Amino acid sequence: MKQDKAVVVFSGGQDSTTCLFWALKQFKEVATVTFDYGQRHRQEIECAREIADELGVSFHVLDMGLINQLSANALTRSDIEVKAGESGELPSTFVEGRNLLFLSFAAIYAKQIGAKHLITGVCETDFSGYPDCRDIFIKSLNVTLNLAMDDQFVIHTPLMWLNKEQTWELADELGKLPFIREKTLTCYHGVRGDGCGECPSCELRQKGLDAYLAKKAGEIQ
Repeated sequence: MKQDKAVVVFSGGQDSTTCLFWALKQFKEVATVTFDYGQRHRQEIECAREIADELGVSFHVLDMGLINQLSANALTRSDIEVKAGESGELPSTFVEGRNLLFLSFAAIYAKQIGAKHLITGVCETDFSGYPDCRDIFIKSLNVTLNLAMDDQFVIHTPLMWLNKEQTWELADELGKLPFIREKTLTCYHGVRGDGCGECPSCELRQKGLDAYLAKKAGEIQ
């Protein structure tokens, strides 16, 4: 039996789109919320809007430009190179406090529309060391939101313990692998589909896809 209403934190990328399809299987009504935080590639918002429109789910954009004023990172600054972390440092793409703020504002929005469930595509298995993608952070924030707003939200993280190969497998199980491969935007350089093939996000995505397709081919044989 499907549960009532949920809000998906949605960027139009592989992970959040997989989570959106997952949510549509689990809940009677699904809304999406996207954040404008001054990201370099505005097409991320347009990609999310197009996917939401195609799937017939509500789409809401919240202005989070304050993040851009406070945090210097490669996702909001064209003069900062996209690169992986070195010597234990976080990647240049890490945006301080992003998931904390996104989920907090998503909860406020959810309460206004009568939704108790929040879905986010954070993952502790295949991540870049971002501290706000950890399961312990999500559980802690869930408790905090419920105390702060005197409510009973549930934060769902369908991808938390999946690597990228398994995330593609989930997309295939949902019957949406071609859709997610062709229509989502994960690339740090703003290229839809398979992306630029060079940035850390594209490399991770492609490595997972190759592994899953090889596994699937082996099973068919």
